[in-house]
Amino acid sequence: MKKLFSMFLVAFFVLVSAQDKDSKETANRFFYELTFKPKKDSTRLEKMITILDITGKKSIYQDYTMPAQDSVIKVQIEEMEKTKSFKDMSKLIKWPKFSYKIVKTYPDMKVQYVDRISRNLFAYDDDVKLNWNILPEKQKIGEYSTQKATTEFGGRKWTAWFSADIPFQDGPYKFYGLPGLIVKIEDSEKNYSWQLSANKKIDNYEELSYADKINAKMGMMSNTITPTSREKFLKSYESYKADPFAESRPYMTQEVMSRPMPGTDGTVGDFMKRMEKQVKSFFGSNDNPIEKTETSEKKKK
Repeated sequence: MKKLFSMFLVAFFVLVSAQDKDSKETANRFFYELTFKPKKDSTRLEKMITILDITGKKSIYQDYTMPAQDSVIKVQIEEMEKTKSFKDMSKLIKWPKFSYKIVKTYPDMKVQYVDRISRNLFAYDDDVKLNWNILPEKQKIGEYSTQKATTEFGGRKWTAWFSADIPFQDGPYKFYGLPGLIVKIEDSEKNYSWQLSANKKIDNYEELSYADKINAKMGMMSNTITPTSREKFLKSYESYKADPFAESRPYMTQEVMSRPMPGTDGTVGDFMKRMEKQVKSFFGSNDNPIEKTETSEKKKK
């Protein structure tokens, strides 16, 4: 049962990314509604909430889907530990659209891309240089008085609206460098559009989620970041997408796969096939990346 439970945790939290340490401090959390077109050949748009957490030393941008479900995950895991039973949470938990985090350190605004490949956490420095053209045009967006600015990044032309009333030279994803927080930003073709929807102060901010902690506690995944280069990460990530459970496959013997799966009507094999299908669906759900071309700085390297 212990091995089966461990296998479940590896499969279920395979998309959850984390940072290398857990700190408690004050943070400003900004909620951005992201409207985006996941498929190049489709006009269908999706909406989701992303968050930008700003502390005194850095900011962390990520998909809010998993953090929003932290309390649900905690209750379910604690119940399983208490009853020594298994519950198939894959039917209860909504999976994220994006698994990466973007970390910007203050005050140098070094941009770091963080994501997980199987059980391991990797990060590479991203040389993001944004040349902003600040324009005189102003606009009221919700409760915020904003000013217009434009730039080019990742093969797209972007229009941003920033507010000098919010004293953070930051914004969603990799965007930063304006004299105030970015309230809204979208590309000229409206493939990606972020708009600030809410904010709150978190007094006891913890960078690690409950899912991160339970994985570390059970030795399933490491929360220690391994530095790498962008090129090495992308090469490994492509192999990972092709076979997400390559590391677990040697343990999936015929005997194990044919066993009844606790909490379900099928076998372990049925469960793993469904999990693999969900993970591959995640990887195949978006073929329209935010950065459709590399920046000139990256091409020079």
